[in-house]
Amino acid sequence: MTTPEERIAALGLEIPDVVAPLASYVPTARTGAHVFTSGQLPVVKGELVATGKVGAEIDPERAAELAKICALNAIAAVRAEVGDLSRVRRIVKVVGFVASAPDFYGQPQVINGASDLLGEVFGVAGRHARSAVGVAVLPRNAPVEVELIAEVE
Repeated sequence: MTTPEERIAALGLEIPDVVAPLASYVPTARTGAHVFTSGQLPVVKGELVATGKVGAEIDPERAAELAKICALNAIAAVRAEVGDLSRVRRIVKVVGFVASAPDFYGQPQVINGASDLLGEVFGVAGRHARSAVGVAVLPRNAPVEVELIAEVE
C-alpha cells in the first residue's frame, strides 16, 4: 500500500512549505480529531501564480489547475499540523471560492481541480462534501481559494 506522500510524488508533485499567513490567522486549527485549514491561495514558492477573475482573465481549465495548487497547499498545512499524511482518516469537507466574472457559472468544475487531487492523494478517504462558491473578489486578486477539514488519527 502506498502512502499519501508516495502518491503525491508519483503524480510528479512535491509537498510545498506551508504558505505564511497574509493576516492575523494561523494556517490550521485542530480540535479533537479534526484539522481545519485556513483558505489557501494558488501560491508557489511564496508567489501568487495568477490573478484575475475566472471567466474573464483566467480560463476555467487554468482555474482548475490553480485549485489543485490550493489543495496541495492545504495538504501541506495538514501535514505540518499532524506530521504524517497517513494519519488523515478522511477529507471531510472542502470549500472552494472562485473569483468569478459576472457571467461565469462553472465554479463546480473549477473546484474539481482540488477535489480530484484529494481523491488521487487519499483514495476513498479523499472523497468529501463540498461547496463551490462564486465571489466578487479574493485576497490579492487571486482567482481561487480552497479550504478543507480533515479528520485525523
